[in-house]
This record gives sequence, C-alpha cells and structure tokens, in this order.
Amino acid sequence: MIRTVVLDIGETLTRDDRYWAAWADWLGVPRHTLSALVGAVVVDGRDNADALRLLRPGLDVAAEYAARETAGRGEQLDEGDLYDDVRPALAAVRAAGARVVIAGNQSPKAGAMLRALDLPADVVTVSGDWGVAKPSREFFDRVLELSGAPAAETLYVGDHPANDIGPARAAGLATAHLRRGPWGFWWADEVRATGAADYSIDSLFDLLSIVNP
Repeated sequence: MIRTVVLDIGETLTRDDRYWAAWADWLGVPRHTLSALVGAVVVDGRDNADALRLLRPGLDVAAEYAARETAGRGEQLDEGDLYDDVRPALAAVRAAGARVVIAGNQSPKAGAMLRALDLPADVVTVSGDWGVAKPSREFFDRVLELSGAPAAETLYVGDHPANDIGPARAAGLATAHLRRGPWGFWWADEVRATGAADYSIDSLFDLLSIVNP
C-alpha cells in the first residue's frame, strides 16, 4: 500500500527547456549547442552542470548563477514550465487518498516560485531549503520526515536513476522511474531490464494504478 507519493521536480514536474535556454543565452552560445552537450553528459552519466563546464572549463556555476540573478536574468518558473499531466494527475492522486509531497534538488528561489503555483500537493520543498541535496541519504531522511508514512509505504517518483531511484531505494522507499526528460528516456530500458525501480511509468497518471492497485 502506498500512502504517500513524493515527486522530484526537474523533468518530473517541470520542463527544463527554459532553464537550459537561459544558460545558453547567458553564456553566448546557440541553444542547440548547450542542449547537445547536456545530452552528452547524460550519456556519460555525469553531473548536468558539466555541460556548462564543457563550454567554459573551470566555470564556477554558483558564482555565475549569482551573476545572472544580479543582472536580472536569473531563473524563472511559471505555469508554462509544468508538464501537462502535473495538475490533474496530482489532484487525482490526492483524491485517491494519498498524501502528495514535492521534493527535489532546486534553489530556494525555485522552491518559492513552485509554491506560488499552488499545486495540488500537501508539501512543496527543495534541497536549497534544507541545505542537503540528492543523492545524499540525509535528503531522503528528510523526505521520510515529511511523508507521514513508513518508508515502504512512501513512493519516490523521479527521472534520474542515480539521483532519484538508487538512493531512494537504498533509504527503503518504494520507487517509480518516470520515462521523461533526457535522463528518463536514456536510462529507461536499463532501469526496466535490471529492475532498479519498483515501477516504471510513462505518465504521472500511471501513479493512480500504484496508489490504488
């Protein structure tokens, strides 16, 4: 029985199109160039920020992020960044009786913008609020504190095998790998073949059959 569904954010709830496009514009390269480099680091299993460092070796990503904010060109997030199934699927999961928690690796600013969207969730929080990020065990310990349910009755949903599925499972949570975004699509076959996740889904609507089997 799944009593709580916890969802990652980037490429689970939100598209990263604008995020990477803004970085490309800031660094002065074609958007397609950065998009291709993101694909390259996905295939290599590397940190996505390495795509930026390939453009500018030695780049201090945190400092550059701060410079963008100061220049008024910082990150933005609004309704248009959500995948189409987010609102109706999350509302349906809550209507089915499950608690919905949103928790991912995002900045405090992104967390505030996400909360402002008033999504059908019981809690919305981000790693920037906690000072700990996936894949650390402490992140998933915090998730369980919010869950209100035992680990085995808490489902973590995400697209990234190394950041989402593996560490969530190691913490005792049930896991659902979402075939969405670069990481979700690239690693989907391996996740299914190895049984790395308890469930493999193609849409957030698929959660309904997990919450109410």
